[in-house]
Amino acid sequence: MIAKVLVGTLFVLGSLQAQNHLTKSATERYFDVVRANLEEGADAMPAEKYSFRLTEGQMTFAEWLIHAIQRNYRDCAVLRGESTPDLEKQAASLKGKPEVFKALKDSFVYCEQALAQTTDQKAGSSPEMAYAFLHLVVHNNEIYGNIVGYLRVSGILPPSTARRQKGR
Repeated sequence: MIAKVLVGTLFVLGSLQAQNHLTKSATERYFDVVRANLEEGADAMPAEKYSFRLTEGQMTFAEWLIHAIQRNYRDCAVLRGESTPDLEKQAASLKGKPEVFKALKDSFVYCEQALAQTTDQKAGSSPEMAYAFLHLVVHNNEIYGNIVGYLRVSGILPPSTARRQKGR
């Protein structure tokens, strides 16, 4: 039912296809922002803290980023109309900060290219497409919300907070 409502909403918004308000707004206000937050957060975290867990049973800082990498490739492959690239599977074997950080940035470039080709009409063309589009933005924000705790406990001001404080 929710998927039908989402797809219906996207179709209505898709009628404004020429302007692409939905995809443009989602990209500028949400994707670009969370991309910057995740990339800057990943860069700020010292390499020795990539194996850090807030508590036993939680993912490490690196595992959160790897999870984002994998989902970026899966979601954006749908948006691009492609099979999920092998880079998604390879992400599970990444170890240190240099590898993880580079792969994170590469996954966002892949998604940036996918979003550049995504119109409102395309985003609402199927439940799978709508899910991939919305999940890309929502899921990365959830991941950022998780790594903020890792950053703060490590004495690092999260990028979103630093940006807001700078703008005051």
